[in-house]
Amino acid sequence: MPQETSLIRLNKFIAQSGIASRRGADDLVFAGKVTVNGVTADSPGIKVDPAKDKVAVNGQLIGTGGGKDITLILHKPVEVVTTASDPQGRTTVLDLLPKKIKEMRPFPVGRLDFFSEGLLLLTTDGDLCYRLTHPKYHLPKVYRVTVRGNVTDGILKKMRSGMTLEDGERLAPVKVVAEKPVAGTQTLEMTLIQGVNRQIRRMCQESGLTILRLHRVKQGPVALGDLKRGQWRELTPAELNALKKAVKLR
Repeated sequence: MPQETSLIRLNKFIAQSGIASRRGADDLVFAGKVTVNGVTADSPGIKVDPAKDKVAVNGQLIGTGGGKDITLILHKPVEVVTTASDPQGRTTVLDLLPKKIKEMRPFPVGRLDFFSEGLLLLTTDGDLCYRLTHPKYHLPKVYRVTVRGNVTDGILKKMRSGMTLEDGERLAPVKVVAEKPVAGTQTLEMTLIQGVNRQIRRMCQESGLTILRLHRVKQGPVALGDLKRGQWRELTPAELNALKKAVKLR
């Protein structure tokens, strides 16, 4: 029997796969469109083991159910959505993969918003995805953020000491390295240790900074390197082992 820590609510697993939002996943279950190991699911709250259970939506598997897993790194361009499908017909990250890989049903690990670019992991390994998106195992993520104008020492100090947003949400301190201003812009290298939705954009907005480019370059031990926009590759065995080790997954 799987350990309790490996289990995840069905609706959360569907949402993580990019098929639908959490509420949309509930609707899919109630409409009888989701099966677990071939049996129609009757509740979005049932627990599944992403590494072993076969979960299908409209007859299509969203995990490999114990087959050979693949884990990819993709350089997501801007104006590409981090979902498996998009009702508005926009390009998705899966559209950037060849048919053979796409048919293996890899799902995005976390999100990069529409106008952000850079490193995105995709995997068919449900247990790895669960660990990478769980707050307990959150890995540092490094971003290069180019803003208009110069960033004052006061703003840098506030980011480094931990901000409280206007809505009252308290943010953990962010490591920020400010590069020399160039042609009316400045680039910040920011390391986040907290998984807050749109954190950098919210921090910059409330600091009066206009973001020109937001580029993720590293997640835990995995770096984007010289991978070009729109390109992808499988993680090397060394990268995959380091990633699993970082989230305490054997």
